[in-house]
Amino acid sequence: MDDAGALIRRYPVSTAAKGAGEASGSYCTPRGRHVVRAKIGGDQPINSVFVGRRPTGEIYTPELGQTAPERDWILSRILWLSGKEPGFNRLGPCDTMRRYIYIHGTPDEAFEQAPRSHGCIRMRNADLLELFDRVPVYTPVEIVEA
Repeated sequence: MDDAGALIRRYPVSTAAKGAGEASGSYCTPRGRHVVRAKIGGDQPINSVFVGRRPTGEIYTPELGQTAPERDWILSRILWLSGKEPGFNRLGPCDTMRRYIYIHGTPDEAFEQAPRSHGCIRMRNADLLELFDRVPVYTPVEIVEA
């Protein structure tokens, strides 16, 4: 949204297969107010593969995806989220950042706007690159159940 509260852009996303929730180890997408705490991968090519927030040097292709169909692919860019609500999504056993909750790219051919992730917010890679370029660190993010 802009400063006047008008919607600027809307993107399709995929959230957790296990639904919404804040508990560590739940594999749920945390709700509430967050900020983009870190932006990772701005210098990497589209479809770069990340493990532990570091590029592996691999570039995702459908053929690579077939070699490890169970792998949870984190591609292109990472917007690492941090909760803003102590006791709900920040600190203790519900800390979004310590849960490593990201907005990240996913294989485009497998993307569905349906609950499929392990807690993160998945996006199509081209959409993620556009969003990544639009938002600075500390941009507010609010996650609500539809």
